[in-house]
Amino acid sequence: MEKHFEDGVEYPKKMDNNDKLGHFRHRFYLTKGVINLCGNSLGLASKDAEESAMVMMEHWKEYGIRIWGLEGSKYYLYSEYLAGLMAPIVGAEKDEIAVIGNTTTTIHQAISTLYKPTKEKYKILVDDINFPTDRYAVDGQVRLKGYDPKDAVKVVPAVDGKFFDEDMFIEAMTDDVALILLPAVYYRTAQVVDMKKVTEAAKKRNIIIGWDLCHAVGAIEIDLNSLDPDFAVWCTYKYLNGGPGSPGAIYCNKRHFKTLPGLTGWFGSKNETQFLLRQEFDHKQDASGWQIGTPGLLSMATIEGALKIILQAGMGNMRKKSLHITAYFMYLIEKKLSSYGFTIGNLRDDSKRGGHICLEHDEGYRISLALIARGVIGDFRDPNVIRLTPTALYTSYMEVYQTIDILLDIVKTESYKEFQVRRNLVV
Repeated sequence: MEKHFEDGVEYPKKMDNNDKLGHFRHRFYLTKGVINLCGNSLGLASKDAEESAMVMMEHWKEYGIRIWGLEGSKYYLYSEYLAGLMAPIVGAEKDEIAVIGNTTTTIHQAISTLYKPTKEKYKILVDDINFPTDRYAVDGQVRLKGYDPKDAVKVVPAVDGKFFDEDMFIEAMTDDVALILLPAVYYRTAQVVDMKKVTEAAKKRNIIIGWDLCHAVGAIEIDLNSLDPDFAVWCTYKYLNGGPGSPGAIYCNKRHFKTLPGLTGWFGSKNETQFLLRQEFDHKQDASGWQIGTPGLLSMATIEGALKIILQAGMGNMRKKSLHITAYFMYLIEKKLSSYGFTIGNLRDDSKRGGHICLEHDEGYRISLALIARGVIGDFRDPNVIRLTPTALYTSYMEVYQTIDILLDIVKTESYKEFQVRRNLVV
């Protein structure tokens, strides 16, 4: 897609009229007068997700407990069914994916299963700017093994607190490192990490490598079969549009199918023996064996409809539009906002940035509140980052153009000064 952008209202009109993904926008619930640029945090509700949830409700109302046996036990095996829909989106086999719990739970499950520290090889390698729940889980698992996180968690610091070169991680892969957990896309800076380079380096050193794909799945193209990491985890409520707090997912490489899960529960037992209710765990030796308890069908149902939209749109098409519309966004920022103290805090190279723009300003927090008051929904991350995400499936070029005009008005009139500096509970 060409990247020769033009200023003025005719350009976004032309792009919207020729947007091959434009028709998907009408399958989402859009609020009149609101521009939603927060898909990196919570995707919008779709009519498809609503329909799959309502089907589930109707089945529950009509069949009660018999819902588990409907459609060839589809709902009893719902994690496996959803894994089949998710597999082509992440480039993995169906039996390597399970939809369980939430992202933090899946991290605990993966590390408790694959972290096997020895006297010589016991450290977990992380960075210092990833979303903190990953670090909380890592520290907790280290403590459970009897180690002090100050000694057993090896932290690679970001350059200027923002970015990484992959060689920094590789240089930190010393002989005492047993496991690595890193994000594929950074939530604050949108940096995309070269997963292939880092994964290959880890495997050469016999280090377990896992990826947090929360800001990557649905935003960039992923091929786990080609990458061949040991595990990966991701949420479904951001770019996958599964709904607030919808369940997380986990990828378990086939080479670990026979490894007994660190957190065992009855839903990880083999299907044929599960209801024999024996007092000994009968491990189902694939990713679904990493399930713990009874799946929450109602919170999983929305994922079904949401994933079908993505499969129809195609991740290649979505990534192509995402790169183009975010580049257009950056073009307008530089042309119209740079003289008002705004800078772009994400990398520019297509291969190095995810799905969101990191707009930086010293008054970023109050400007973000002023944007929300004007109907533009983004979010803020310390110290000065306004995250704005033109989502491929439902954001128009005209909305990007309008957002720039609203931002320009906010800083020209200094209307952001009407808002308090004190932080809200959720931003």
